[in-house]
Amino acid sequence: MLSLSESKKVIHPEEESPLGLYFHVPFCSSTCDFCAFYQKKPSKKEKERYFLALKEEISSISADRLVSSVFVGGGTPGLLSERELINLGELIRTHRLAEGCEWSIELAPSEINARKLEVLRDMGVNRISLGVQTFDDRLMTELGRDHSPDKAREAFENIRSLGFDSVNLDLIFGIPGQSLEGWKADLHEAVNLEPEHISTYCLTFEEDTALYYRLSRGELKIDSERDAQFYEVAWDFLPSCGFGQYEVSNFARPGQECIHNLNTWHMNEWIGFGPSACTQFKGERRKNFSSLQKWSEVILESSEIQYEEFEKLSPYDLARDALVFGLRMNAGINFREIARKYDLADLSFEPVVKFLKLLDAEGMGVLSDQSFRLTSRGRIIADGIASELPDMNESKVDSLCE
Repeated sequence: MLSLSESKKVIHPEEESPLGLYFHVPFCSSTCDFCAFYQKKPSKKEKERYFLALKEEISSISADRLVSSVFVGGGTPGLLSERELINLGELIRTHRLAEGCEWSIELAPSEINARKLEVLRDMGVNRISLGVQTFDDRLMTELGRDHSPDKAREAFENIRSLGFDSVNLDLIFGIPGQSLEGWKADLHEAVNLEPEHISTYCLTFEEDTALYYRLSRGELKIDSERDAQFYEVAWDFLPSCGFGQYEVSNFARPGQECIHNLNTWHMNEWIGFGPSACTQFKGERRKNFSSLQKWSEVILESSEIQYEEFEKLSPYDLARDALVFGLRMNAGINFREIARKYDLADLSFEPVVKFLKLLDAEGMGVLSDQSFRLTSRGRIIADGIASELPDMNESKVDSLCE
């Protein structure tokens, strides 16, 4: 595999590539049984240290580029006080935000109120992602969530009343004890609220979560065939209601796709700030320490910046990842565009194309000239297909699909 030092190939000028910013707010009042994201209960002292380190981290990274998207996740960003949210907004605005920059924030229904929403609106947030998960009280308890479905409905109404016209609802399926009829009811209720975007995630059993421990003890089991049925219900129903599927788990009204996510899936660049945040920028991919203490110590007290994970990326690496993530998107992948984007004129996708031809023959995908996309049958197992994707060769790209 090529390294940056070994190759004269360069990625196209930075000005042509969107830049996203991600801010991880690690504080959460309680840990949901399914959540594996880095989080911790807040204290005044740790919040102060978080903002001190965040300000220093931002000032230490030079990115003289227009920012096309901002995403604030967690944790529970809505757990911050009004003053803390204002502080966060001021730090974010030290970057050059493009006109019309998409600025998203994740919110939990139990942690927001009208005043906080006013603060978010006034500081520039224009997209809310609301963690509903389910409208079933019993299943909410199964997930370890601390809000009721009524609280989620109330939160959505408050978001709308404050003028936010781009709202995503997060839903989860495959919850222990959830029926297909219950999943259909969740989808109907979500659509009836009339959001612009709906994300539907299959429950995963991540290590070090309460649900994973129950799985390891034999109290729960994974049923892939049943999960596929949940997928198919959403894939049939949501498009019939005007929500176009543009990625395995994401549906949007026309023109309301999440720009930040698309930027990530297309292997463009983003910078992550805060503990556990990931970055892909200037030929590097890195992850901050998943510890507020360790992350802040490195920034505030160390003479040398360190990361929990770090790797140099060649254009070849990025092209490979563009294929992998492209398989998850309904639009699929365009081989020649990927080769052009990363200046890989001598790259051949021939081994990949041979593999994709087999998928085409089995009705799992559609291969045509320079492009490929998975069908619904293929998207059900998109991750498995991506894991079997063969390597690419260094030969003429013109041999593609011949």
